[in-house]
Amino acid sequence: MLQELRVENLLLMERAELRLGEGLNVLTGETGAGKTLLAHALDLLLGGKARSGIVRAGAAEAYVEGVFTRPPELDPQLAERIPGDAEDVVLARRVWADGRTRAYICGRAATVADLRDLGGRLLSFYGQHEHRKLTVATAQLEVLDGYCGADHLALRDRIAPVYERVRALESRLRELEGLAGTRDRELDLLRFELEEIEAAAPSEEEQAELSAERDRLRNLESLRSAAATGAEAIASDDGAGAAVALARAVSDLEPVAGIDPTLASLLERLQAALYEVEDVGGELRRYGLELEGSPGRLEEVEERLALLARLERKHGGTIAEVLRYAEECRARLDDLEHADHALEAGATELETARGELGELCAKLHRARVRAAPKLAREVETCLAELAMADARFEVDVQPREAGPGPRGADTVELTIAPNPGMAPGPLREIASGGELSRVMLAVLSVAHAAGATGAVGGSETPLLVFDEIDAGIGGHTARAVGEHLRRLAAGRQILCITHLPQVAALASRHFTIVKDASSSPARTTVTALHGDDVVGELVRMLGAGEHDTAASEHARELLKAA
Repeated sequence: MLQELRVENLLLMERAELRLGEGLNVLTGETGAGKTLLAHALDLLLGGKARSGIVRAGAAEAYVEGVFTRPPELDPQLAERIPGDAEDVVLARRVWADGRTRAYICGRAATVADLRDLGGRLLSFYGQHEHRKLTVATAQLEVLDGYCGADHLALRDRIAPVYERVRALESRLRELEGLAGTRDRELDLLRFELEEIEAAAPSEEEQAELSAERDRLRNLESLRSAAATGAEAIASDDGAGAAVALARAVSDLEPVAGIDPTLASLLERLQAALYEVEDVGGELRRYGLELEGSPGRLEEVEERLALLARLERKHGGTIAEVLRYAEECRARLDDLEHADHALEAGATELETARGELGELCAKLHRARVRAAPKLAREVETCLAELAMADARFEVDVQPREAGPGPRGADTVELTIAPNPGMAPGPLREIASGGELSRVMLAVLSVAHAAGATGAVGGSETPLLVFDEIDAGIGGHTARAVGEHLRRLAAGRQILCITHLPQVAALASRHFTIVKDASSSPARTTVTALHGDDVVGELVRMLGAGEHDTAASEHARELLKAA
């Protein structure tokens, strides 16, 4: 339920605050006073687009806020956007003069999509031309499916994944069939490439080792010379070198090292250095002697590295990519070599999936065919109460030309014959605007009574907003429309923007919007009416002056009859 609606600086509306209640709430006012501003304010809370120039002249921004009773149950994704201890849900939208907007949920920044998702769960909006949605085929299907009930909708929900599986299998089967023409050629290419890789048997470790070996083979003489020079510097043939010098120092220190512990420690370090230098000298000599390269080895290494480089250029740039490509070749070869088997298995699986889809569609079709005449009768009963007693309303269920889809294999057409002697025809071709308004109200009434949900609203949404849905009707029909609105409001909340006194007289709460053109810019105000003020507004809506006693009496009679 919408408890409060606050609007600031929205076009002519400097500030307005409505405190709504359960049942039927109506908003009335002169043409041009700005009744549609409140409709636009609610649309902003639903994530609607902010029109340019909606910020009141001289104001920096417009602001709309709605305080809703928190629904007892919410989808987990929606519930995440609301603090756990919040008793109310506060939706807000801020619009700046340059067109920028900001959305809020319970004081927290949100996206427009968040407002749209949550707002759609809290209220359903029906504008002056919203009844036209009933002429759309998908909406007509939703009307019938919503009327069929929750079990029916659950059955319909099972169809979409099966339908998607059928489509995926059909696509896979077409792909396998397409392989037949190119399979032999692709097989030859894949086998050649895979044999080339497997014959080379590349590895990242081998490539690293070969690269190091190539560097060594290319610099054999330099390495030998460096090793020999190093060994000679440590211990030369003429008795010089670092090892000889270290040995002499050790020999000089040994006789006196026992006298002073510090000197003894230094001697130990010197002896360790001597051992290490002699060891290194030996290693350098061995390294130089063992540093050999067999004739032609460098050429072999170069050829092997060139082969690995060619594979890298062809198949990805690195040995790891080459090996990954080989795995892909093996998998693709397996697919191609077993394509006949896969084709047969795919055809069998597709036949099974189509059978499951057909069975679900058939169940859905039977339920729709059973429910269609009942829905038509109930809508006709409501239309009779809305001054369309002679109207014939039918719900036509036909096979879908394109075959089964995600919602079954049927199309639904709502047809009507407003007058006797006429053959029923599609709503979009036959019904006038006023008739469509009444048909929509009748469908809503039937859906609400059945506890249905769907394209035109049902028991799930706690608030319904009607923006002059009663346009194009009057007289006794207007009274009937009001009665249906009040009946629809039982146990829920309706906000109706109306120009009909017959509807306004039935309201549990009445608000009026008035424009003051004497200020610049003009200003509108919204006021809750009580007692004689309600009578005065009904007199105005009847087109009479405030001192017209007959009109006043008529207004009181309307209220009394309510």
